[in-house]
Amino acid sequence: MAANLDKEAYYRRIKRLYGNWKKGEDEFGKVDAIVVSVGVDEEIVYAKSTAIQTWLFGYEVTDTIMVFCDTKILFLASKKKVDFLKQVAITKGNENANGVPPITLLTREKNESNKPNFDKMIEAIRGSRGGKTVGVFSKDKFPGEYMKSWNDTLTAEGLEKVDISAVVAYTMAVKEDGELGLMKKAAAITSEVYSKFFKERVMEIVDADEKVRHSKLAESVEKAIEEKKYLGGVDPSTVEMCYPPIIQSGGNYSLKFSVVSDKNHMHFGAITCAMGIRYKSYCSNLVRTLMVDPPQEMQDNYNFLLQVEEELLKELKHGVKLCDAYNTVLEYVKKEKADLVAKLTKNLGFAMGIEFREGSLVLNSKNQYKLKKGMVLSISIGFADLTNKEGKKEEQKKYALFVGDTVQINEEEAATVLTPVKKKIKNVGIFLKNDDEEDEEEEVDDAEELLGKGARGAALLADRTRNEMTAEEKRRAHQKELANSLNEEAKRRLTEQKGEQQIQKARKSNVSYKNVSQMPREKDIREMKIFIDKKYETVVMPIFGIATPFHIATIKNISMSVEGDYTYLRINFYVPGSSLGRQEGNIFPNPDATFVKEITYRASNLKAPGDTSVPSTNLQNAFRIIKEVQKRYKTREAEEKEKEGIVKQDSLVINLNRSNPKLKDLYIRPNIAQKRMQGSLEAHTNGFRFTSVRGDKVDILYNNIKHAIFQPCDGEMIIVLHFHLKNAIMFGKRRHTDVQFYTEVGEITTDLGKHQHMHDRDDLYAEQMEREMRHKLKSAFKNFIEKVETLTREELEFEVPFRDLGFQGAPYRSTCLLQPTSSSLVNVTEWPPFVVTLDEVELVHFERVQFHLKNFDVVIVYKDYNKKVTMINAVPVNSLDPIKEWLNSCDIKYTEGVQSLNWTKIMKTIVDDPEGFFEQGGWSFLDPESEGSGAEEDSESEMEDETFNPSADETEVEEEDSDEDYSSETENSDYSASLGSEEESGKDWDELEEEARKADKESHYEDEDTSNKKRKNRSSTLPPVKKKRRS
Repeated sequence: MAANLDKEAYYRRIKRLYGNWKKGEDEFGKVDAIVVSVGVDEEIVYAKSTAIQTWLFGYEVTDTIMVFCDTKILFLASKKKVDFLKQVAITKGNENANGVPPITLLTREKNESNKPNFDKMIEAIRGSRGGKTVGVFSKDKFPGEYMKSWNDTLTAEGLEKVDISAVVAYTMAVKEDGELGLMKKAAAITSEVYSKFFKERVMEIVDADEKVRHSKLAESVEKAIEEKKYLGGVDPSTVEMCYPPIIQSGGNYSLKFSVVSDKNHMHFGAITCAMGIRYKSYCSNLVRTLMVDPPQEMQDNYNFLLQVEEELLKELKHGVKLCDAYNTVLEYVKKEKADLVAKLTKNLGFAMGIEFREGSLVLNSKNQYKLKKGMVLSISIGFADLTNKEGKKEEQKKYALFVGDTVQINEEEAATVLTPVKKKIKNVGIFLKNDDEEDEEEEVDDAEELLGKGARGAALLADRTRNEMTAEEKRRAHQKELANSLNEEAKRRLTEQKGEQQIQKARKSNVSYKNVSQMPREKDIREMKIFIDKKYETVVMPIFGIATPFHIATIKNISMSVEGDYTYLRINFYVPGSSLGRQEGNIFPNPDATFVKEITYRASNLKAPGDTSVPSTNLQNAFRIIKEVQKRYKTREAEEKEKEGIVKQDSLVINLNRSNPKLKDLYIRPNIAQKRMQGSLEAHTNGFRFTSVRGDKVDILYNNIKHAIFQPCDGEMIIVLHFHLKNAIMFGKRRHTDVQFYTEVGEITTDLGKHQHMHDRDDLYAEQMEREMRHKLKSAFKNFIEKVETLTREELEFEVPFRDLGFQGAPYRSTCLLQPTSSSLVNVTEWPPFVVTLDEVELVHFERVQFHLKNFDVVIVYKDYNKKVTMINAVPVNSLDPIKEWLNSCDIKYTEGVQSLNWTKIMKTIVDDPEGFFEQGGWSFLDPESEGSGAEEDSESEMEDETFNPSADETEVEEEDSDEDYSSETENSDYSASLGSEEESGKDWDELEEEARKADKESHYEDEDTSNKKRKNRSSTLPPVKKKRRS
């Protein structure tokens, strides 16, 4: 045998076996020697004899007899196997330094009698302790002459046999780190096969209304494990099924793992699936129930089942008896839903390892064995024979719910789930259309059967057209309902908020000196020079011969100039009426006081006889120092402003466990320092910690995360984990509500100087490597996310953007792909990121929706009317219908119009007088179909006119959106419309002038001058419009 044997693992495990035997607990105390004999039987999948061989050697060693005595160990096997076992037998002086007995290897002769070898083994048994009883695995019976002759020899010697299956199982039940690693991998593969293959396949079957037998579906799962794409890159030869997958539905359920999938067709109700995958001899197990259109009672029972599983996980800890854990769960069911006690499965799981089911370690009401840290259990809880009151057909009346996971026992914490496949109702429920639509579909199906294949296509086409029309009507009806509820909800919300008045923050009053004693006694002050007190950030200036202090905050700007023999220093101050900056507003503590607006000092550049320095030196120094102090003050103020409103976060609870979910080699955005740095992101008990290579730390707590978004690298150059926070956090001296961690996939830049060729082997290899890299990164990130979701008990859920629903738009300066998630609209690949929470959105308005325009704008109005609206510009018009469909499905009201509105003014009007706004119809002014929309449109155009300020600069006028301006003019004047239509037909200027003159006469203009003026204006604005239309 070329196989290598892990000597260290063998010594550790044999030592554990002998240690437990010497303690003499239970059956171990009754035996003088242990005999393990393994024959050849292809039908036996699980046996304690083969399991102990795999545990000790890593392989099954068939046709081998092992005898464990008090002072020695004997192995009888063929020559090849003896060579393999020599790896652990040969030690210095044939004595083992690890404190376990030495090994004697006996070679079996195939064609000759094995009596001499049997005699040696019987002699060794007789010499071990009392030499009367041997421990065996009584259930293991291997066929063949060799095994028969050995068993006959044992019987002939009159040795008493004691079954030690349970105590050996208990010894092997506690897994080492290496074994746990294999079982975690097996559980991960099971989860992958279930999520990527089985669940998807069931969705396809339900979607296409296929008729598939349970047995066929089970076979397809077995075939799926031969494909590497479902195994997370693991070699398929190391993977096998623990048992054939069990798929049940349609009223026939048996919540056991010994049954097989029957040949009935899958029924679209409660579909239970149990599957387990074995990786390198170690087992795992997973049970889920998928429900198609479950009634409310079924959903309630399923949610309760999940609660029962949570209770069981809390009980499964080190030192707890199996029966106690079972009884606690039973009591919980009795207390919460007593009627379901009789429906509960008779056991709640079992220990698992090399053998799938350990019969002596079952979670039932009688098992006295205690759980130990490192054990792995397959827990499975179900309710059988439940009645569906809404069921009409026979197969709908009965249903069962079954849930199970592979779990690891911990010291003090609840058991860790190793199969983190989501099981909430939203993840396992498949919700179809309503009953009316189903009835329509059934009618169509009947029609199809009558029509036959020939006419089926035409019927489908007609049906499709009808459905599309009804979908649009349904959308409109739904929007109408939303419009009614929108105004009522908004009115109620604003009325509630009315009591909460906003306190306007007064500008901080900066006092230089609280009393005269703090004034500096400097020589410069006595000499009537300008003095800068850096400690108190004050400039002391002589005014009318009196040294007067001014705080640096009162100085707006400062300038210095040299004119001839004099230097001038001009200081401007903030006064009421001057702008203090966009955010600060003109808020002065005492605006009625007398203020100095500006002050200028002059000093000579000529040195007078006897002077030590030029007089203007003082002004030059003052200019320099004031600038320095001003800069320092502004920086400090900016930092304080950043910190303003920052909510104090809880401290991060560090989990010292090395197996924390962790991602390495990530970049953080925004950068901590000037230069971007790599680091690692680690999940702890209550939050994440990013540690850069330089040692900088950024903590993000789970309870502060509003949206956790995972952007895969499909079609992107980076793979991103983005956190949109509830409250801003400080790092890098700035506050941030969006933090993301990303890594680059492939080359973002391409060397254009390099010669490119489609069949270049280097390029093909690079592409292949990039594909593999993408797959590897995606797997690593997904694995991290699943672990984090399990760690937080799914309180933190990562959202993945729906790329298919994405549309192009420009929320900031550049166009990017905006993608919806389940609760937001995001773009996280570009910086700055764009995240809008759908729950905060009041309505969405589409602007510039016109037939001849290729793009339109999206305006998002928030429920908080004080919040500035969000604009998304340049959205392609072909995205309009998909966006409407998506918003409608999210229960968000949308409206559309041809003009761009002044939203700052609109929102101010609403906030100032909410009652008046809603009395006039509220948001219905945006809806073109609503009553009184004409009047509203007039008011809108008036608003537009107010915001439009004509200027002498023609380039500015042209830069304005001339399409909208012109269209609003044409709405208000008949002659403009007729003029536009004639212009399009290609008339020359003389004809246009003549028509304009006639139009003036028809309009009864009073004097000739006015009409000439109008015509001139019109002719001056026509050329740019004409130019734009033709383009």
